[in-house]
Amino acid sequence: MLPIQSILNVAAVAFIFVALVIPNRLSEIGFSSFLVFPLELVIVGLVLLVSDRRGVALRWAMAVLLALGAIFTCADIATHKVFARAFNPVFDGYLFINGMNLLNGVIGKAGALLVAVLLALFVLAIVVGAFWVLGRVQGLLRTSVRASATLLASGLVLWWVLFLAGSPRASIQFYQHLLAHARDIVATATDIKSFNAQLEQTDALVPNDENLFALLRGKDLLVIFVESYGRTVLDNPEFAPQIRPLLERTGDELAENGFATRSGFLTSPTLGGLSWLAHGTAMSGLWIDNQIRYNSLMISKRPTLNRLFNQAGWRTVAVMPAITMDWPEGNFYGYDHIYDAHNLGYQGKPFNWVTMPDQYTLAAFQERERSQKTRAPLMAEIALISSHAPWTPVPQLIDWHAVGDGRVFDAQATSGDSPEEVWKNNARIRLQFRLSIEYALATIASYIKTYGDDNLVVLVLGDHQPAPIVTGDTGQLKIGSRDVPIHLIARDAKVIDAVAHWQWTPGMLPTGDAPVWRMDELRDRLIDAFSLPAN
Repeated sequence: MLPIQSILNVAAVAFIFVALVIPNRLSEIGFSSFLVFPLELVIVGLVLLVSDRRGVALRWAMAVLLALGAIFTCADIATHKVFARAFNPVFDGYLFINGMNLLNGVIGKAGALLVAVLLALFVLAIVVGAFWVLGRVQGLLRTSVRASATLLASGLVLWWVLFLAGSPRASIQFYQHLLAHARDIVATATDIKSFNAQLEQTDALVPNDENLFALLRGKDLLVIFVESYGRTVLDNPEFAPQIRPLLERTGDELAENGFATRSGFLTSPTLGGLSWLAHGTAMSGLWIDNQIRYNSLMISKRPTLNRLFNQAGWRTVAVMPAITMDWPEGNFYGYDHIYDAHNLGYQGKPFNWVTMPDQYTLAAFQERERSQKTRAPLMAEIALISSHAPWTPVPQLIDWHAVGDGRVFDAQATSGDSPEEVWKNNARIRLQFRLSIEYALATIASYIKTYGDDNLVVLVLGDHQPAPIVTGDTGQLKIGSRDVPIHLIARDAKVIDAVAHWQWTPGMLPTGDAPVWRMDELRDRLIDAFSLPAN
């Protein structure tokens, strides 16, 4: 049996090797990931041969770098899993702040502070642990400095031979990983400066109040965001055989009821979550792909699509059933009224995370706003959330006149498998996701057929693609892109004629070559299509 000291020495070397070569994405971690020769391992060994105070200082510096690399790798794995991108310590810093705010509300300020202290101590423990591990290896190398130096020099020569021969086994992955994050931080600082300068610029010229959205006078415009409704439902062979025919049937049924439809694609600024970035992008006409840009936007004077409709005479409302806490950002958008989880009147049980089913959301909006006999035309921004994870249970449509206060949905809310059961199997997760998208689309179509009239215009769009666990490998062709479908639905032929130059596909199913716009183009294209030119 090996003595404990030998086991510790081997473990220390193994830890350093793994920290230097492990990929930052789960899908790339495999046996072949470790069949590499990292240059950093040789450099670490050479540096550890330095003695006296300089050696101690260098050892601490390497401990910090190893700890940073380990932390970034773990963070990258998490963000790639959810958002299909690497962790950005600047952009993603809000996750810590949001987490602390949540803990503050759940366990109190003292408890949240304690968690923050423990987290800081944990990070410190990683650094100290790395220092200790390096110390074990240093002691091993100094057993025979000459032999260690010879071995490391030979390793350096071998690495260069592999590198010059073009071998993929000659790795500098750890260096590249830290360099990429350093560049991201620098690029973030540049982006913040550039975006703030953009916010200070005068907005693009918009028509005066009389001409603004003149072609929509007297009509209600509903901008409906469907949670996680991404292009994957049309491209992924697990979803397309059901979703494509559903969209075709929906287009035909709407046509039978006098509604024309046009469809295309938008590229969302986010993927897998952070829906507010998509809302901010679409409404502001600016590319909001991170929290810092979003926060800057919220304190700017940028006129949103909502404010412009309000300026032109529309009553503007937000219907946000996922909002359960204070939402100061709502003031930026310029709504006349905000409906959230607390004032939509839902008395039924939640569908796990989802506070209320989409049918109730639209029914409550209809009752509180569109059914009023004397009112201004409406511009409503509506978020439908039944297609949000965990996708269980999936609601079922009922008669609209039976919706009431939502208690009729209680049996549905407590039916089906639990999230724990569904999330044991990736195929089951994707099935539940597809069913929830089918429900959301069917609900919108049913609402339009039930309550639609000549003065209803509906713009339906996805906020973002679902997480990679649903879309599949982000390296695949269109699966994993950031594109989302968008549909324009109206009974008035003049509305459809006004967007003919968009060249969107007739019907609810956009063709593969349908136009793809960035989501920040939507605001100005709506202004251009439905406004009269300035005199």
